[in-house]
Amino acid sequence: MIETAVPVAEKLVHLPDKPGVYLMKNSQGKIIYVGKAVNLKNRVRSYFQSSRNHSPKVLSMVSRIADLEYIITASELEALILECNLIKQHRPKYNISLRDDKTYPYIKVTLGEDYPRLYITRKVAKDGSRYFGPYTNVGAVHETLGLIKKLFPLRSCKKLDANRPCLQFHIRRCLAPCTGKVDSKTYREMIQSVCLLLEGRSDTVVKELRRQMQTASGNLEFERAAKLRDQLMAIEQVTEKQNVITGAGDQDAIGLARSAFGSCVQVFSIRSGKLIGREYFFLANSEHEEDDALLTAFIQQYYNQAGFIPREVLLPLELAEQELLAEWLTGLKGGRVALEIPKRGTKKDIVNMAAGNAAIVLEEQAARLASEVAHTQGAVTELAEYLSIPAPERIECYDISHIQGAETVASMVVFEGGLPSKNEYRRYKLRTVEGKPDDFRSMREVLSRRFRDTEGVLPGLVIIDGGKGQLSSALEIIRGQGLTMPVVGLAKEFEYIFREGISDPLILPRHSQALYLVQRIRDEAHRFAITYHRKLRSKRNMVSVLDHVEGIGPKRRKALWDHFGSLAKIKAATVEDLASAPGMTQPAAEAVHAFFRRKPGE
Repeated sequence: MIETAVPVAEKLVHLPDKPGVYLMKNSQGKIIYVGKAVNLKNRVRSYFQSSRNHSPKVLSMVSRIADLEYIITASELEALILECNLIKQHRPKYNISLRDDKTYPYIKVTLGEDYPRLYITRKVAKDGSRYFGPYTNVGAVHETLGLIKKLFPLRSCKKLDANRPCLQFHIRRCLAPCTGKVDSKTYREMIQSVCLLLEGRSDTVVKELRRQMQTASGNLEFERAAKLRDQLMAIEQVTEKQNVITGAGDQDAIGLARSAFGSCVQVFSIRSGKLIGREYFFLANSEHEEDDALLTAFIQQYYNQAGFIPREVLLPLELAEQELLAEWLTGLKGGRVALEIPKRGTKKDIVNMAAGNAAIVLEEQAARLASEVAHTQGAVTELAEYLSIPAPERIECYDISHIQGAETVASMVVFEGGLPSKNEYRRYKLRTVEGKPDDFRSMREVLSRRFRDTEGVLPGLVIIDGGKGQLSSALEIIRGQGLTMPVVGLAKEFEYIFREGISDPLILPRHSQALYLVQRIRDEAHRFAITYHRKLRSKRNMVSVLDHVEGIGPKRRKALWDHFGSLAKIKAATVEDLASAPGMTQPAAEAVHAFFRRKPGE
């Protein structure tokens, strides 16, 4: 049952005494929070009662609630499952969430295919495949894939209709199922070993490979036995590096750490008693939540998309919904899952180790943020101090690019808060100086066009890529428009900064963050200008080939370029395609078609 189109106050009166899920919406109808309740009436009404015990987050959310809906479920477990799915679907603003969890990579094994493939994906679908992950370290995922492809000759091609084996078969990296050189059963056995290895069950893989090696040796298949021996040695070398943590079993140990920079959860994956990997996740919207709520939200979102659920999950603290979560995980796994809070011994040490690692991640995050601030906003503040101006929020830099006056262009790049704001970049094809190299006049033109409208967003600092001459040209236009923002020129060779009304240049210290910022801005302006210049020059050069075709003048040449978009497409076009371009005739189309098919010397 879903209630709609009724005022919030009236809905609160008629809320049922049943379990279910509630959805809070803002004035635009967007879902901003999803929650579950054993008793919808008591839980939802609590948000709109006395605000003294509410956190700032809840107060902010309640002030934005314009509508609510609820869905009644048969049990609290059903409400938990529905809540997980709705949070994943709508990603509400006020729910605790794994930061950027949509981008986490998985390893996908396409079990739905006769000859499964193995590759990295960022989308999980119910398509019969197995997904291992999510992983936060993309580099480690690629390393794992590389190792597996060295150990097992899996196919990497998408189609199975090749006429002959590719190079991967000849270098023994693929069994060539595309040409029928391996049967499905043999290939499936190899895929099963791959899945066991990804699950961390290397002992099972080792036993099976040793059995196959002995069988091959007994059958005098020495070449196959040697390959299996090499696989065994490689896997054993990897497993030697894995630490034995507990006696046996599959476990996940979860550690939580919090600081002023956020909340981090570390998950240690233990398979068959060995620590095979660890992942960490940052939690958004966690500032005013209790540890219990954070871990509950994490468990729901993490295991709702995890490729494997162990039989035991070790937690650092008791959870209010611990039994409900265990029941939910049991249903997901299809076998009993226990949530345990170890009090002493090895398991307690593992949880403490996970929490310690999560704290280290937060410390590294804090150091990284401090470094980023020093390179961005800190550099802006430092530059402002050297220039004796207020710290500019927006900096614009201009550069001119051409070759002896041909294809003259200009670029405007924008930095806000010390970072590039690429959607604010602009490029200009200059009209008044075509064929005549005149950087001063070019600068006057681009600034005239930029500051034609002085009512828009204006920069706090303008940087001109050039010395005193370029600065004078810029000031002539900017001051002529009645604008008073600081304008400086940056000499190309030594990064000397020239200021208005001061003859001596400002020399920034060699290793200052202010100098590095100015260099980044200047280099970005130069890159953006030269990229546009090369694009125009390339377009001009390709189009000019058509000048040699009889019957093709400037109008038809432009029409062909606009219609096909590239010289390659013009070359490949048929006479009929060429004739269909605007302004083209049958004789002209035949001339173009014949021109590109002449033999050298004709």
